[in-house]
Amino acid sequence: MFKLLPGFYLGWSLGANDAANVFGPQAHSGIITYRGAVVLTSIFVVLGALIEGDKCFAQIGSMTATGGWMEIFIATFSAALMIHIMSYIKIPASTSHAIVGSLIGVGLAFGRSVDYHRVTSSILCWLITPVGAAFFAFAFYHLLDFFWVRQIKSLTALNWTIKSASIIIGCYGAYSLGANNLANVVGAYVGGGMLSPRSAQIMGGLAIAVGVVTYSKNVMATVGKGITELDPFSALVVVLSGSVVLHIFAEVGVPVSSSQAVVGAVLGVGLVKGARTVSYRKLFQILVGWIATLVGCVIFSFILCRIYGLFV
Repeated sequence: MFKLLPGFYLGWSLGANDAANVFGPQAHSGIITYRGAVVLTSIFVVLGALIEGDKCFAQIGSMTATGGWMEIFIATFSAALMIHIMSYIKIPASTSHAIVGSLIGVGLAFGRSVDYHRVTSSILCWLITPVGAAFFAFAFYHLLDFFWVRQIKSLTALNWTIKSASIIIGCYGAYSLGANNLANVVGAYVGGGMLSPRSAQIMGGLAIAVGVVTYSKNVMATVGKGITELDPFSALVVVLSGSVVLHIFAEVGVPVSSSQAVVGAVLGVGLVKGARTVSYRKLFQILVGWIATLVGCVIFSFILCRIYGLFV
């Protein structure tokens, strides 16, 4: 059980930092209460993990050839601690960046082979994620506004349909998150033969849900209103766009960052409203956080491995 503690910690950290992103815009636009967002996110992130969470295991599990449970322990712990720190300072971080950086650091420290083809494919997908989400947000905003919003003449009916659709889309977003990001939490354990895929799906899904319930509110505020102010319709578009991107990459088999997807979608909506409504200072802070997560995890896991090597 001790060997799996970093996995629980990383799942908890992911839930605290990333999972609530799928309901953050709705909660801050008044569509749903924070408590309701937490409950629905927890339920559907577990469903996503159980149904499709194994699709990205190979990408993370084969990133670095590990020589034993302690190497997996250090990599997972390093990623979890970094995500926890980013949650504490209220900056959306990427769990994908964290675990990949940590696995690279472990591989370099112990002289293990690193599959740089997988590293490169992950980085490429990370770059595509916010751009793709921004594109979808820009397109969805105009399409839904023309074919849906403008067709409903009653303001009361419009508000009700937007609220209902937003909650359904938030559930889909939580499902997509569980399907895509579970591998970040337990993929290394599966690759190292420490957990079966099914056991990993159950453990990881529950760990993420606990993080959502206990510590997700801080990052919700940054994503929900820190970049640009979101009305209910904009919030719907943001979550839909980010969720579609996450689900696409789950099918591809590459875990990407939910915060990158949501931030890209928020930027896309902000550009529809006008570039002046976007807080570019906040975007720059988030970009720095993503880079710091990757580099910091490489360095941190490398140092921990060297320290461990002094005692064995």
